[in-house]
Amino acid sequence: METIKHPLSAPHGTAHYELTSHRFGKTGGPKAYIQAALHADEVPAMLVAQELRKRLQALEAAGKVTGEVILVPAANPIGLGQVINERPFGRFDLSNGINFNRGYPHYCEQLKARLQGQLGSDADANVRTIRRHLRELVGQWQPTSDATTLKKTLLEMAIDADIVLDMHCENEGELHLYVGSSLCEIAQPLANLMGACAVLHTTGAGGEPFDEACSRLWWDLAAHFGPDFPIPSACMAATVELRGEVSVSYQLAAHDAEAIIGYLHVRGIVDAGDVKVPEQGCAPTPLEGTQRLDAPHAGMLVYLKEVGDAVRAGEVIADLVDPVSGDTTHLKAEVDGVLFTRLAHRYIIRGMNVAKIAGSKPFRSGSLLSL
Repeated sequence: METIKHPLSAPHGTAHYELTSHRFGKTGGPKAYIQAALHADEVPAMLVAQELRKRLQALEAAGKVTGEVILVPAANPIGLGQVINERPFGRFDLSNGINFNRGYPHYCEQLKARLQGQLGSDADANVRTIRRHLRELVGQWQPTSDATTLKKTLLEMAIDADIVLDMHCENEGELHLYVGSSLCEIAQPLANLMGACAVLHTTGAGGEPFDEACSRLWWDLAAHFGPDFPIPSACMAATVELRGEVSVSYQLAAHDAEAIIGYLHVRGIVDAGDVKVPEQGCAPTPLEGTQRLDAPHAGMLVYLKEVGDAVRAGEVIADLVDPVSGDTTHLKAEVDGVLFTRLAHRYIIRGMNVAKIAGSKPFRSGSLLSL
């Protein structure tokens, strides 16, 4: 294992941040990039990273890391340093309000120009050419803040990977994945190994999150250049939501780490022995088919359904009770699907997102992610 320290802060600042990454195996073969807690205080993700580090060290010592793995165990030291009333506040950069998992560069337009006359009928050669240009483009990025330096540093490590796993957690939730639509088949073994309750797919979620910075350009370029210049979806990037904020245990972390190691085995990056991928798993559903339940008024929130439950359109998911009058509003599902995440707070104000249901029929458009 090679441990690398990445400085993030410019000279003369009042605070100095540093990012740590661990590298296993060797370059030149298939590559996986795994990061934990881009929103900083996502403890389930950081604990899984510790379990992964132990397993990868053991596999490397046995000569069984046949590709390259980069592991970033705490991807947002800036957010971990932001504390309000004794609580880390890592989803947004407090200097400007920007989400740490938004605003990554989408290099498709630059690549369209750069790649003219450089692609051919060999898909593997095209992938190598595109990755060379991608490394150059990320290298030319000129950050203007510690937060953009962090984004560049993360993207430099991930942009040419075959697998990118961005591990997060919800406020409350069951394990689920976000992937590009063209990646559903290749992501299915990961979903089955992890026991995901939902795999939410789209061609573009909006907001330019980290996983799409690594993956979306591939299918956008393929659509632009057409079948004469084959371009596969060469990066299986997924946002992995590891249940809820308090779903923290060694047992869960060990299960998730074993599942990820199993997927790296399936993809030929490690040799983990006899890995059995469950045949049954959840069917992918379009992110455009996800229903948001938002609070129409303030009140006490009483759930009638648990995360992971299958629900039918018309069923009551939660009651919203006025604490003074006792008037009750029933918050109902409008789609058939799976309740995969919900809000942990039990007193909420008007407009807050209460829960999300993964439905199978698309009906939404535009920006599909929460802020």
